[in-house]
Amino acid sequence: MNQFLDSLATPARRILAIIAVGIVLASAQAAVAAPMRCSGEQTICISSCKKNPDRSTLSICITNCGVRQSACMKNGCWDSGIQKYCGLLKQ
Repeated sequence: MNQFLDSLATPARRILAIIAVGIVLASAQAAVAAPMRCSGEQTICISSCKKNPDRSTLSICITNCGVRQSACMKNGCWDSGIQKYCGLLKQ
């Protein structure tokens, strides 16, 4: 009797596993990243400036973000001073 129950359990488990995988695959959506833009990098730059507790440097920091934004609009590269990456949309 136990062999009969075991033989039923294995195919049933396989079917349930196949159904579970099908549900997961059917509900999964492809992750599509939004293209990076110069304007988005400027927004991040300004946000970083505002997080600095030293308010005396805020205007200089925001001005530097604008300079970086201007350069990015020309060449499609954002240069944070630490890292430079290219291929951004000039928007």
